[in-house]
Amino acid sequence: MKAFKKDYQETLQEAALGFMARHQAQHLGHDQCLFSRCVAYLMGCFECSEATAQNITSYAYGDLVSGEDSRYMDISGSTGRVAMLVDPNSGICHAVPVKMIFERLIDTPARRHLRPVN
Repeated sequence: MKAFKKDYQETLQEAALGFMARHQAQHLGHDQCLFSRCVAYLMGCFECSEATAQNITSYAYGDLVSGEDSRYMDISGSTGRVAMLVDPNSGICHAVPVKMIFERLIDTPARRHLRPVN
């Protein structure tokens, strides 16, 4: 049963990534609109729940914007208050307080129009 669930999620993620790649040019500078459209697309075409569509779209969006960038967040080393960001090219690991991420990225006036995603 778990293999089926994984295959289903992979199929959804591939569909989401394809959708966003095809429609990205229509939403230049408006990633939240693209994200919301993709969620609606998954819910409509695959009849999945909104929560599933949001989660899958989040993963696909990460794939879309990361491209060839090898930097990543070390989930196992991070906590609820500190994100451990790793740059394998330089060998440096950055400890970034989550508070700083909110102050500099999320709570800025330009980004206040984003809606929360669970």
